[in-house]
Amino acid sequence: MVAPHDGAPDDPIDSTQGVPESNADRERVAKRLAGGAAAVLILEALAVLFVPRAIAQSGPGLTTFRLSAVVTVVVLLIVVAGLQRRSWGSRAGLVVQLPVLATGLFTAAMWFLGGLFLLLWIYLMRIRHELLGSPPMKPSNGGG
Repeated sequence: MVAPHDGAPDDPIDSTQGVPESNADRERVAKRLAGGAAAVLILEALAVLFVPRAIAQSGPGLTTFRLSAVVTVVVLLIVVAGLQRRSWGSRAGLVVQLPVLATGLFTAAMWFLGGLFLLLWIYLMRIRHELLGSPPMKPSNGGG
């Protein structure tokens, strides 16, 4: 009798080591991670779209400069989401977190929200490094 398999039949991740087994599997995992990262950036852009409403109710209100700065950040997030399949896409996603944090200058709630997205992005980069970073070291056959 064969023991049931918990994962999908085409699961690209070796359950014993936690890293993809072949180059094709690595490419498949990289595409899935890029899609997840792009989705996070799109969700972040949607969250930043609510900032003008908060800005309008605080301080000097919604000025032309503030509105254009927030819209620029949203466009930047969407553009970087589209670039996630590039080799430098994850680093660009990390860099774009700085303008999101800077919207905290307009309304204090964005310090918190920008910080949450920054932590989420760092977590995604860590997962990416664990899955696609350097392969695990193989045990040596020698004594020691």
